[in-house]
Amino acid sequence: MAINLDRLVGFHHKAVQVRTEQMEVISGNLANANTPGYKARAIDFQQAMSSARHDQTHRLARTHEKHFDGKMELQQAELKFRVPTQPDTGDGNTVDVQQERNAFLDTGMRYQASVELLSGKIKGMKKALSSGGGQ
Repeated sequence: MAINLDRLVGFHHKAVQVRTEQMEVISGNLANANTPGYKARAIDFQQAMSSARHDQTHRLARTHEKHFDGKMELQQAELKFRVPTQPDTGDGNTVDVQQERNAFLDTGMRYQASVELLSGKIKGMKKALSSGGGQ
């Protein structure tokens, strides 16, 4: 019986990737907190994961070496401008530093949880393989 690692960890791996990209976007927002006219951006995690779920069920088979592999990176539709929660200060910048810091901490904790979940799945697979190998 063939082991399909994509089915085992593919969805969780995508979650870790999206969380990483979220942290990069938030870092960019924080770095531009004093840039006039900068518009804070955010990744819609739910939309990104729905897209990943759809991609996982509708994956294309690569039949020729010159074909694309069918994997999709983060789509522009998932990267959106954050809705401002504070009044305009006059320079057009929409970054709320406290909100961004909170979002960064929240995303970091969720990233850690996703990594631990992935690690547990891989440990379980290793255990299953090592106990099944002696038969």
